[in-house]
Amino acid sequence: MLEQVLLAAIIAGLVATLVTVLIERYGGLVGGALGTVPSTIIPAVIGMSLAQENADLMASLSVVPLGMLANAIFLSVWIYFPEMIPNLSSSKGLVATIFVSLLIWLLVGTSVILAVDEARNSLSAQEIAIAGVALTAVLGLSLGWKPRATPPGTKKVSKSMLITRGLMAATAIGISVWIANLGYSLVAGLASVFPAIFLTSMVALWISQEASVPRGAAAPMLLGGGSVGVYALLAMTTLDEFGLYTGSLVAWVVSVSCWSLPAYGYLRWRRSIVSEN
Repeated sequence: MLEQVLLAAIIAGLVATLVTVLIERYGGLVGGALGTVPSTIIPAVIGMSLAQENADLMASLSVVPLGMLANAIFLSVWIYFPEMIPNLSSSKGLVATIFVSLLIWLLVGTSVILAVDEARNSLSAQEIAIAGVALTAVLGLSLGWKPRATPPGTKKVSKSMLITRGLMAATAIGISVWIANLGYSLVAGLASVFPAIFLTSMVALWISQEASVPRGAAAPMLLGGGSVGVYALLAMTTLDEFGLYTGSLVAWVVSVSCWSLPAYGYLRWRRSIVSEN
């Protein structure tokens, strides 16, 4: 069990630094939409697959798309909540936004676990996952309709912040695999998409740049991150059809091709329309 946890955690930690660097260098549109392709979910799914029977793995995967919906709601807090506290200093505003966004994620995540536990009495794991993907798509497309400015950063994110976000992501994925080993499949599925990357991206960019950079990147990250839910939905079939590693690769390629790239195109289109007006 320890090897599974450590492997998933290390891979997740290495991948986790990519989004901040992409947003810093290319702006929130590219970094947010394309920097959120399925990444840390891959070692999480592989680790959970090795730790669980197939039925439990399907239960874990069914939670992932709805977990990404919880993450989408989490990111929407970063778009709108700072506007509600204009009189707070930047540091106090950051602390308040962190607290509110995590509280809302916890409430939504708990609701997701309870809802899935009830729904699986009448719905298949695939049907639950499809519902999560659809709801995330609706929210992502809606928030991307009128995109905010997505400027590139003007300062470099510190190495200590990059290390911190890598460690947080590694911890979240390691915990998800550990929970899967304990037999709590629904909780493991939700833990695998804990918004460690989203949170540390927002915090790192807020501190090193200014509030407008993470707020501009939130909607692209929200929509682009839906590819993780698509990956989980596809993995329900591809892991059985092609095996663990090839199946993971097939699910990744299809989710990026059918979600991440179209999401990027949609956001670019909406940005051009808004810019012309």
